Amino acid sequence: MRIYSLRATTTPSGLSSFAAIYNGNKNNLQQKYMRTVPSSISRPPHRLFIRCGVRFRPCIDIHKGKVKQIVGSTIQDLQEGSPIPVTNFESDKSAAEYANIYKEDGLTGGHVIMIGDDPLSKSAAMEALHAYPGGFQVGGGINPDNALSYIEEGASHVIITSYVFNNGQMELQRLKELARVVGKRRLVLDLSCRKKEGKYAIVTDRWQKFTDVFLDEKIMDFLATYADEFLVHGVDVEGKKLGIDEELVTLLGRHSPIPVTYAGGVTVVADLERIKAAGMERVDVTVGSALDIFGGNMAYKDVVSWHARQQVLAV
Repeated sequence: MRIYSLRATTTPSGLSSFAAIYNGNKNNLQQKYMRTVPSSISRPPHRLFIRCGVRFRPCIDIHKGKVKQIVGSTIQDLQEGSPIPVTNFESDKSAAEYANIYKEDGLTGGHVIMIGDDPLSKSAAMEALHAYPGGFQVGGGINPDNALSYIEEGASHVIITSYVFNNGQMELQRLKELARVVGKRRLVLDLSCRKKEGKYAIVTDRWQKFTDVFLDEKIMDFLATYADEFLVHGVDVEGKKLGIDEELVTLLGRHSPIPVTYAGGVTVVADLERIKAAGMERVDVTVGSALDIFGGNMAYKDVVSWHARQQVLAV
């Protein structure tokens, strides 16, 4: 079962940019943050835990209208002349067909990710949303102008990445605007990160640029005032089928105050149990390239069976 913490939090006001919180060198970030954020965040009260079921979250990654599994760290700007991303798998099934598979298996909270905002990818994403209304969150090129259209087409949430985390920094005003347009309950923040100097730095621009924002308890508390869930790719292992980033999973399990899904490196069913244990039964998991439905060796039916057992244990 997943454990969520209930705590009082207050949204900071008067912050024109994220630099108002994280400004200066790495040695005084903590002090500046503690001075800026209200006491309800910087000194959280005793946590009350509620147990819920750990879940497998399915995914549909779309590139140029096709369902693919791509090594995320090899994605550049997808412009003419840019390096071709490393593709692990390209399916002959449509996004809608995958959506129907997940619908038949009763899997919810999955992710439809458009890798590029070309018309073919948008069309494929819409087909998946129509095939399984309410079953998916959608991400890729989301902004205040189009966010509500995806909700109207059947997405449960929109996933925010490059619009907020852009060019090596976080645009707080953009985050506030998105939260105002779609509401906290329909907003998922992608906090994908890579190791830098022993800590996990959120990365931007197709995961190519490090920000000066590091994933820790304080930043997750702060961002949870705007979002309903977090999605976190362990970029150093994502798409490489080399095993999970257990240290990152542990961090998420200990400190995320809202539902969080981890992605990256799952290779065998035993990895799901490792995530369950390291995340203290608070971290959901998504699996991509390793699944046999995406050309891998890990049986999708075994993952669905594992998921079903977690729901039984949660009762």
